[in-house]
Amino acid sequence: MAPVLIVGGGTIGLSIGWRLARAGRAVEVFDRAEAGRGASWLAAGMLAPDAELQFEELELYAFNRESLDRWPQFVEELEADAGQSVDYRDEGTLIVADDRDSAEALRRLYDFQREHDLNVDWLTGEEARAVEPFLAPRLHAAIHAPFDHQVDNRKLIEALKVALQTAGGTLREHTPVERIEPDEEAPAVVLDDGTRVDGSAVVLAAGAWSRGVEGLARDHRPPVRPVKGQMLQLQMELPFDLQHVVRGPDAYLAPKSNGRLLVGATSEEMGFDTQVTAGGLYDVLEGGWEIVPGIYDLPVTETWAGLRPSSRDHAPLIGRSAAPGVIFATGHYRHGVLLTPITADEVARLLRTGETSPWIEPFSPLRFVSSPAASA
Repeated sequence: MAPVLIVGGGTIGLSIGWRLARAGRAVEVFDRAEAGRGASWLAAGMLAPDAELQFEELELYAFNRESLDRWPQFVEELEADAGQSVDYRDEGTLIVADDRDSAEALRRLYDFQREHDLNVDWLTGEEARAVEPFLAPRLHAAIHAPFDHQVDNRKLIEALKVALQTAGGTLREHTPVERIEPDEEAPAVVLDDGTRVDGSAVVLAAGAWSRGVEGLARDHRPPVRPVKGQMLQLQMELPFDLQHVVRGPDAYLAPKSNGRLLVGATSEEMGFDTQVTAGGLYDVLEGGWEIVPGIYDLPVTETWAGLRPSSRDHAPLIGRSAAPGVIFATGHYRHGVLLTPITADEVARLLRTGETSPWIEPFSPLRFVSSPAASA
């Protein structure tokens, strides 16, 4: 059988490829540059459906939660196949309020979380500092989400690249795909040098660049746009030793076991601009310092701006598209790392069996097509 062709080598594309190769399917993953060095590399690796619950996103929350439940087995299998750690951590998340107004907003969130049976705890400022001593002494209150976890996204990328190729998959880096040629029986991709590669299916997993891949009819392209997020990396030095992910009104901090401390992130509608600005860094630094003042003296080791792939409704596009032979796995917005296991499992299942699982039905790309029946 011809290989499954995956356009995009971030966590989503690599994990789908690994799952397929592991099941014995031929698969080729194409990336326009070095695989995984886009949004996946520039993320914070937070696996936090409880902390990130939004009032209007209950269906997406259930999907996020199911993916988090799959993470332990996903990690076990990936680390075994790759022979390396991805630094999966389960200390939980603290969502903190730094003044009276933010405490009131936090209380509304907590009431909503409890109304929907989330396993979260309300803490006073003193109780929160007992859990995480590096929190600011003047914090008013916090929510502890003990079942929100995190992973080192950069180690995840490296492990996926090894596991994919160990399982027999092909990774083609620095190989831009110019266009997709849809076909129900024999879809193909055409590379920028004109080479045509035939496949059994094409998976479009190119993140913020998904809409720019040529070959799909205008109304069949994924409605995905980039949302810029500026972040910075600090290096923790003893006695500073933050252990929990901390989320405040204006910033979050995510510590990794190798001493990296990620502070982010802005949310800007700036197209494909990836320029790091003084104002963006100031905003995230100030927001981080307000809740964890000990970061003040830590060295800055890296700054960047990543591009989150966002759909019109901020939910992912996963499943058969209106273009024959083409499956979408894109538009994950803030949740790309969190949704890696469930996206990989369910897209691989779709490709193996032809069946769309109930988990991904609500996120069908056809919801954005004016007449799905006519386009199918």
